[in-house]
Amino acid sequence: MDQATGRAQDAQSLPVCYRHPERETGIRCTRCERPICPECMVSASVGFQCPDCVRGGSGTGHSPAAAQPRTLAGGTMTADPRLVTKVLIGLNLAFFLVQQAVGERFTNQFELVGQASYHLLGPIEGVAEGQYYRLLTAMFLHGSFIHILFNMLSLWWIGGPLEAALGRARYLALYFVSGLAGSALSYLLAAPNQPSLGASGAIFGLFGATAVLLRRLNYDMRPVLALLVINLIITFNPGFNIAWQAHIGGLVAGVVTGYAMVHAPRKNRALIQYGTCALVLVVVVAMTVIRTTQLV
Repeated sequence: MDQATGRAQDAQSLPVCYRHPERETGIRCTRCERPICPECMVSASVGFQCPDCVRGGSGTGHSPAAAQPRTLAGGTMTADPRLVTKVLIGLNLAFFLVQQAVGERFTNQFELVGQASYHLLGPIEGVAEGQYYRLLTAMFLHGSFIHILFNMLSLWWIGGPLEAALGRARYLALYFVSGLAGSALSYLLAAPNQPSLGASGAIFGLFGATAVLLRRLNYDMRPVLALLVINLIITFNPGFNIAWQAHIGGLVAGVVTGYAMVHAPRKNRALIQYGTCALVLVVVVAMTVIRTTQLV
């Protein structure tokens, strides 16, 4: 009885990795004896060593890059884990200021529209007319101060932690893949003369990926799911005149891409992650081609 109790206490007092405090581990660096998780272990001639000892010249034969600490998804950990999120917010704000300064002429040129004429005798414009850049540029435009305020607050709250968990490159790929998927589905299903704009498709992708990540870490998903449900209710409320297609397209792409990001095995991890992004982009291209064929 006493022996069993002692074992239970030992199990409860496992040390945590010195680089990942949320991970318990029973392995220590053979050089400095600090606890390290499997993500941080570097094979040495005898046992395993931590990245710091390897960089300090332990003679393991590994390159310094091999010893860099990695995020859950395999990305490189950086000094500022929210840098890309800050840049994205800055770009959205910059485009919005241009919209306010130039007016509708700028917005009409870069918002998402399938096929329409902005003037009675004006030319036909839109994605169906070869203006494919609108699928991308519409992600950085907003219709009002409330619109951009809500989206940027969501991007900061959801995007920052997700960037820290995935790493910059994977986070950026997720953002653009989700945004383009939202634009493509909106182009496919919405009326050709119905314009749409906003970062919501990409942000819904971040919502979906965050839910997958929380599930992977066994964290409480209720706050994110509650916020997602509220946003979906608002999305389908006809009084708000929201392009629901962009939200759903971004959400589905975010869930699919996010699952590949956090569940890919370490072997060939990057290939699986970026391969999934490429497959989603293939679907984006397919939807765009189908809709363009219908309109032209």
